Amino acid sequence: MSETWTSWLNWLHTTPAALAMRQSAWLYPAVEILHILGFCLLVGAAALFDLRLLGFSLHIPVQQMAAHLLPMAWFGFALAAPSGFLLLLPDAQSIGVSPIFLGKMALIGLAGLNAWVFHTRVGRNVQHWNQGVGPPLAARLAALVSLVVWVAVIALGRLIAYLC
Repeated sequence: MSETWTSWLNWLHTTPAALAMRQSAWLYPAVEILHILGFCLLVGAAALFDLRLLGFSLHIPVQQMAAHLLPMAWFGFALAAPSGFLLLLPDAQSIGVSPIFLGKMALIGLAGLNAWVFHTRVGRNVQHWNQGVGPPLAARLAALVSLVVWVAVIALGRLIAYLC
């Protein structure tokens, strides 16, 4: 680990927010509940969309699903990201250097990159396979990558509680 990263983690560990997260009997569980709700919305919306891209429910238009599910996914991310950051604070020095945590962060980045590539490249031609037609291979691969990556993110997130 770089000295800058370690220094930043040490500083995080000493912030008033970190102290509050460690000292309050209810704050950490409340933040954890928000984190769980956030990733349920995010991953749930992504999984439903991914299943459509894998060929389920071909009668439902892809564009309509995207318009409905993408705002939910963003709302879930808006809950999960800051609450996840708060969950890091009480034990930033050990969690922040853990390969499990770093792997989780890398996979979240990969999930974001995968979604960006889908929406800026593959999804631009959605009108050709919007309804009643199986999505192209690139869309199905993006969906498969998304599902696998989000399951791995959740698994690593749970492992942080037990192995860090």
